[in-house]
Amino acid sequence: PSTGLLATPRLYTPAFSVQALLELVVPMAVTVLAIQNAQGFAVLQQAGHSAPVRAVTVACGLGSLPFAAVGSVPTCLTGPVNGILVASGERGTHWLGGLVFGVIMVLFGLFAPAATRLALALPMSLIGLLGGLAMLRVLQGAFQSAFRGRCPLGAMVAFVVTVANVPILNIGAPFWGLVFAFAASALLERDDLREAMHGR
Repeated sequence: PSTGLLATPRLYTPAFSVQALLELVVPMAVTVLAIQNAQGFAVLQQAGHSAPVRAVTVACGLGSLPFAAVGSVPTCLTGPVNGILVASGERGTHWLGGLVFGVIMVLFGLFAPAATRLALALPMSLIGLLGGLAMLRVLQGAFQSAFRGRCPLGAMVAFVVTVANVPILNIGAPFWGLVFAFAASALLERDDLREAMHGR
């Protein structure tokens, strides 16, 4: 890692293995598509925007390829970020917030060593408090959408399993939250699940 103020790019060569495909790639793809992107689309729709689902999904997949070479996480349409962008202001000006956010993220990436040292110097409780305050409105909207619509039991199961944060077969809890939520809805909320899958 860089010891100065600016980050130094480091290239990573891929190493393929069946274990990594099963434990990382498949759960990561499901998590990004079914959790991260789904949250982003839901937040945008609640704010009155019509996001092109197919185009955004393809763009996220293609964007993840070059960024993987420098060790980045997959690109996705995250719910918290979109929740912050649409939390205030006129709907027609939300795109300006996206541009400003992008510039801030580029600057944050360039000055990542300095930002990391600052974050490590702060008490963990303060970081958790600031993160919690920033997420309050997003969580409020997410809970209202999840438990007011179809399959409320499935939403509750997904929440509980994910918060439990217990990995199974070296696969993280968010993936299993989706699996158990779908199973619970398939067993106990069949009508709601059928209507949701058919877009009714």
